Amino acid sequence: MISSVRGQVLAISLDHVVVEVGGVGLAVLATPATLATLRVGEQTTLHTQLVVREDSLTLYGFVETESRELFVLLQSVSGIGPRLALAALAVLDPDTLRGALAEGNTTVLTQVPGIGKKGAERLSLELRDKVDATPISGATGAGAPSAVPGGAADGVKPDVVEALVSLGFAAKQAEKAVDGVLENGAVGSGENGGSSGTDTSAVLRAALGVLGKKR
Repeated sequence: MISSVRGQVLAISLDHVVVEVGGVGLAVLATPATLATLRVGEQTTLHTQLVVREDSLTLYGFVETESRELFVLLQSVSGIGPRLALAALAVLDPDTLRGALAEGNTTVLTQVPGIGKKGAERLSLELRDKVDATPISGATGAGAPSAVPGGAADGVKPDVVEALVSLGFAAKQAEKAVDGVLENGAVGSGENGGSSGTDTSAVLRAALGVLGKKR
């Protein structure tokens, strides 16, 4: 098991980061919140979980160990695989997710695409005694984005919609959320130096916040 990776960030995409470890570039899947903390050219340490399949070896990485622990815990429930577990952590921050599981708050849990009411009830039933919960403060995963000029997000819609669809949201739903974000100009700017990739990540995080509130 690869429990962590440390090295220079070579590239950052919408859904993964490439970290150089011992001369090898490792692709690590991560949430938008994790990717937002990284900078190309800088050193990083990610807590990782290796998921082994017949045809693939996939690394999932997190800045905090608690996120990795929740990622593993979610998959202990039947029907929850790594893709859905990562989507849960993309939409809900760790505190909100723990609180929802402990309190049986299906309204919060069903904000995650792919988790319906019955699935949310099963998650809470099986995990409520296994999470160290804190009360829900009303926040949902992506957080409130800061407003900047809308031009910073020009041309990123197709990539963001594709990323949201990969997380499980319907294409029309994703397009509507992204359009709303771009029209309002509610996008964080320049976190990784103002590159188009960064702008795209900012739009993605803002769209996740919108989708979380509407579900």
